[in-house]
Amino acid sequence: MNSKELSDIMVFGMQEKKAEDIVKLDLRKVKNAVADFFVICSGNSDTQLDAIVDSIEKEIKERTGENPWHREGKENREWMLLDYVNVVAHVFTHDRREFFALEELWGDAVITHVDSDVSLKTL
Repeated sequence: MNSKELSDIMVFGMQEKKAEDIVKLDLRKVKNAVADFFVICSGNSDTQLDAIVDSIEKEIKERTGENPWHREGKENREWMLLDYVNVVAHVFTHDRREFFALEELWGDAVITHVDSDVSLKTL
């Protein structure tokens, strides 16, 4: 499975739990990028952030058999990260996302705003 396909599954996992403001940053042509894609979203509560992360893991495990290489943020529930090496999910509370502004830090990336109403069930 390539990184684009993995990022699409990640988006679907986010959509399943009503994540907001889903954005894909394509970093494949960015010099010294740490991954091919960052997939970023926001949630309204720590409970929703947990649900989004669990959904991403479930969808990727079911479709690819892969587990994340690294996880962070389960304890503080403000910025949760799932690292699949070439694709990294960032799940934020709204205020933490605004504070860290990853979309601005990676301004050279191709940024795609995902319509939350579009379903990727056909993956």
